[in-house]
Amino acid sequence: PFAFRQFDGSTGVQIKGCGKQEFVEKVNKICEEMKKVADEILVDGYAPFCKHIFVPNFTETKSAFVRITEENKRFLVSEYKARRQGELAVLTRWFPKEVVHVEKAEYLDVILYSREQLDKENKATGANHTDESPWGIVSIKPQNVDYETPMQPITILRNALPLKFGGSGKELDGKKHEESVKFWQEHANVQ
Repeated sequence: PFAFRQFDGSTGVQIKGCGKQEFVEKVNKICEEMKKVADEILVDGYAPFCKHIFVPNFTETKSAFVRITEENKRFLVSEYKARRQGELAVLTRWFPKEVVHVEKAEYLDVILYSREQLDKENKATGANHTDESPWGIVSIKPQNVDYETPMQPITILRNALPLKFGGSGKELDGKKHEESVKFWQEHANVQ
């Protein structure tokens, strides 16, 4: 699964203080508890195959992003990067974690894709996964709010790419892109 990269130190935001299997088990347990008090725990994402679950941060993971200020903007780094092998590299920017102060995140935005979408993407990229769960974790966003923050503009563009290039084939939503630019003009990820 795509989110495994967040546990192995290979790229992006790393989940700290919790292994992959332990993470999945804990999220499943939290979901079981949430279902006792709420009819629906899945929050709609950018496409019908994408859902979110917002859970309190039970890991040691710090927030994935910080506000850009006059004091810290000189530390921004940019680089062309692919999230995984076989995916097109795109221009990204971030703060090195050593140069900005970041607090432990209050929440984890656990982003899920449907089994059908995961199977389509696996077939297109040649990945071979045998998981049969109806939903799979594709990303985990540590953050300080219990709702979806805007996806980065480059992620919106990347998702609009065909499956074979690492996208999801979802048509670009211009309004969502504008909202994203407004938010990410003032924020940057921390890696």
